[in-house]
Formats: sequence, structure tokens, C-alpha cells
Amino acid sequence: MKYGISLLPDCRPHLRSAAQYYADVLRASRLADQLGFEYVKMTEHYLKDYGGYCPSPLAFLTAVAAQTSRIRLMTGGIQASFHHPIQLAADTSQLDAVSGGRLDVGFARAWLPYEFEAFGIDLDESRARFTETIEAVVRLWTEDKTSEDTPFFRYTDATSLPPVTQTPHPPVWVAAVRSRESFAWIGEKGFSLLIASPPREEELPRMREMVEVYRETFEEEHGASGRKPRVALSVPLHVAETDDEAYTAGAPFLREYLQVWGEAADSWAGVTSSAYPGYSAAGKTFLNTSEADLRSTATGVLGSPGTVVEKIHALRDALSLDTMLWQIDFGGQNAESMERNLRLFAQEVWPKVR
Repeated sequence: MKYGISLLPDCRPHLRSAAQYYADVLRASRLADQLGFEYVKMTEHYLKDYGGYCPSPLAFLTAVAAQTSRIRLMTGGIQASFHHPIQLAADTSQLDAVSGGRLDVGFARAWLPYEFEAFGIDLDESRARFTETIEAVVRLWTEDKTSEDTPFFRYTDATSLPPVTQTPHPPVWVAAVRSRESFAWIGEKGFSLLIASPPREEELPRMREMVEVYRETFEEEHGASGRKPRVALSVPLHVAETDDEAYTAGAPFLREYLQVWGEAADSWAGVTSSAYPGYSAAGKTFLNTSEADLRSTATGVLGSPGTVVEKIHALRDALSLDTMLWQIDFGGQNAESMERNLRLFAQEVWPKVR
């Protein structure tokens, strides 16, 4: 099992400035590197408190690369529907070179209606844009004079520069949430899978089912090659000496995180799309979180070191995980809170869950 940190800013500007946030998560990233964590991941979003402090994961991760020596840098994901593949291939290759080959590239389809509206992109065409863009980026990384002619972009004999540092290209991860089609496509292409913790315990069985779709498809398509499917879960973590201390300190941050997430998801109210079945009530799922949900293993891993060990084993077994990425910035925490969390995990939990 590998462990890393996952960053998704949920800061309200009137409570926490961008400068403060970046200083704190860079400090946490340096500590994660020193403690031996495998990854630092940052996610792309726009316009609102949910993720709006990081419109460019690559820019942030470039700063991390300059301040660390060994930790791998992961985009959690680049929202492929909003970018041209030539831009993405070149930008990711640049960071791959700057970091000495430490980049993992995670892609996401994007899911918030207000972001699609701002970019002038139709929600219903998002899946086609997403898959066409990712496939084109991989070809630009690995082929000379590649050409594309799609409804979304076209070019002829393009050779991307700078070339990638890793061979044949940086590891590719793709995020999926609900759609069976997405999980199957990721497995078919042989990419690694990124998932996020569901907000409620009762959603774990469906997530498990979708992970199995991914794993089975991957094995069917790539099993003979010896390659193995990989599954990484991003989930909030808060460790303290006792369960009560962990809940008392962590629950307010978790409530704020789910509130900000719910406000963003509420943009689905009155919106429907054939590409996003079941999303129209997404905001209510997060805004109506109960106390029981806050204590659930699915929503967040809060507890004493012993309890955290038990929850890691439960999630690993339920979702066939090989990587866990701890969300340590949820709820607008400061550097001191994040550092206490990371150190206690490294000292008291990690030796028991390697």
C-alpha cells in the first residue's frame, strides 16, 4: 500500500487568503516528502470556493518540485474537457522534465455545470471531449508527427516539445465517480483509477461494484501483459490521540468541506444532462450530511491511531485499494493542523499498515 497527500482547496477567500493557503500546503508538501509519502496530488477547479484556489495544478506542482527531492507529483485531475491536447502534452512534459521524471498525470472529466457554462462547453459532449483529449495527449507524448481530426480539435503532423522524460510517458490516472461507462473505459485503456470517498456509507457498495468493473475490464484487456490495475482513493484524514479528540477537532473541518462541496454541487439544481445521469440532486447529498455520516469510514478517516488502522483495512478491502491519498487541507485547515496530522499518521499508523 502506498500513501500520499491529496489537496483540494475549499477555502473561502474572506476567511483564508490564497497566499496563506499556498504557503501552508507547500509547507505540508515539503513535510510529506521528508516523511516518505509517495505522492502529493492537486486538483483543478474554477470560480467558486470548491477548488477555486487551484485553477492550475501544474503550476502548483512545479513549485512543489522545486522544494522537494523525491515525492511524486500528481494532478488529481486536469479537467481534460477544458484543454487542447497540444497544450496539455507540452505543459505536462515540461513539468516531467523540471521534476526529473516525478510526474503522474491524472485526468478528470469535470462535473460542475457552472464551469462548463463559463468555458462555453456543452455538458452533453463532455465524455467525447474527455476521451478524445486524453487519447490525443498520449499519442503526442509517444509519437512524432501525429495528426487529429475531431469535432473538438484538429492538427496535422504535430510533434510535441519538450519530449517526456519518463518512458514511454508519465503514468496516467483517470478519475471516475458514478458512470459504469467511465470505469470500463479506464480499464480498457489500461490507465490507473482515481476515486474519491463517497459522502455516505451506503454508497460504498456501488463504488465497490464500479471498481470491480474497472478491474475486470483491465484484466480482460491487459492481463496477458503482466500489467496490474491500480486504484487510488482520496479521503479526508484526521488523526489524534483518541477517537473523541479526532472527532472534536476534525468534524468541524469535515462539515465545512462538505458544505463547500455541496454548494458547488447545488449548481446541478434544475440542470440535466444525458452525460451525467443522477447528478441533478448532487447538492442535497452533501448539504444534508448527518452526524452519522461524519463518523462514517466512507466520509472521512477520523480517529485514534488504532481506529485509523481499522478504517484503512476496511476501505482497502472494500475497494481493492493499493494507494490512499490523504486529504489534509479539508475545511480550510492551517499548516500546523496538517503537520500534526501527517506526523501522527507517519509515527503511529503507517508502521502498522505498510
